Amino acid sequence: MIFLSIILGIFSYLISVTPVLAIYDPLSVPNNKIGIHILFPDEIEPASKIINNNGKAQWGYVTIPIQATDRDRKKWQLFFDQCKNNKVIPIVRVATVAEGSNWQEPNNFDLVDFANFLGDLNWPTTNRYVIIFNEVNRSDEYGGFVSPEKYADILNNAIDIFKAKSADFFLLPAGLDNAAINTKTSFNWRRYLERMYLRHPNIFNKIDGWTSHAYPNPDFSSRPDISGVNKVDSFRTDLKYIKLFSNKKLPVFITETGWSRKYLSEHQISLYYQYVLTHQWNDPNIVAITPFLLSAQDGAFMDFSFKNTDGEYKEFAQTLSDYSTIGEPILTQKQEIIELPIISATTSVQITKSNNENSFTLLKRLYNSLLSLMSIFK
Repeated sequence: MIFLSIILGIFSYLISVTPVLAIYDPLSVPNNKIGIHILFPDEIEPASKIINNNGKAQWGYVTIPIQATDRDRKKWQLFFDQCKNNKVIPIVRVATVAEGSNWQEPNNFDLVDFANFLGDLNWPTTNRYVIIFNEVNRSDEYGGFVSPEKYADILNNAIDIFKAKSADFFLLPAGLDNAAINTKTSFNWRRYLERMYLRHPNIFNKIDGWTSHAYPNPDFSSRPDISGVNKVDSFRTDLKYIKLFSNKKLPVFITETGWSRKYLSEHQISLYYQYVLTHQWNDPNIVAITPFLLSAQDGAFMDFSFKNTDGEYKEFAQTLSDYSTIGEPILTQKQEIIELPIISATTSVQITKSNNENSFTLLKRLYNSLLSLMSIFK
């Protein structure tokens, strides 16, 4: 403990005279809130045509999932480079892997691996938007069971681990299924949030923004002028309820939404988008709107796809594009920024000083390694 205190003391002094990067409020700069949800990195170019209205706008958003088994550095660095070239801001949702009809339960080792991987990539903007898993109030999204307490633990640890890796990480909670009810396989969103708060009373002060799945339920076909807890403006109800637990102002990221073509025509959906973007989604607290989904060649998501099977964009894709604007996010500086590496929780702390590594970098590596271990085993 004496050695640890000495290391922390020395590092605290050094860091006090060294610039520390940190997230900025995305609404403090001109912001293009229009975006789209994609499933694969190679969809970024066709997605950008919707997001930035074929080059008439810039720096809208794209939401994309990354699975624990898909940490290919070359593949994902290429994705971030293409985001920069196409002037698109990525929102990355971390995920485990499918296991039968469920997604595996996440753990702290997943968090360390994701923080290491995503922290070492070059992002196009200084804010690195990361969502910690998905619709966790449903058992099929969380290891086959529902536990607000376990997710609160995971989210709390994720914030500590990612922020230790880089202060530029902008951490967002999982978007909830607001249509879910209390059953053996799902929790009502209010009950879920309340139990998260009881587990970690500071959790809603630690997150950087709010993730909303503002679907027009029931049947993904409700009119856009109807308000409610499971409608297109459900984010307002969410934020009102969270005020019981925190006074922090949380910018809103609508990372999933959209109407199904099961009961509606393309033209009806286009009119719905026109209305909601003019009324419900003109809320000044909204940072991003990324409807689900750019492209679904087959399967259950076909009714939500913004593209036909022949690759042509549907009518409502252009309607969404028409609302895009000129965003001016704070971009990553050209000069190289030394990141703080996090070691694996299963690896012992071993420090070897190379010829080109100065003592300050060495101390940062040791300090962050210790932080990572303490975050996991506390």
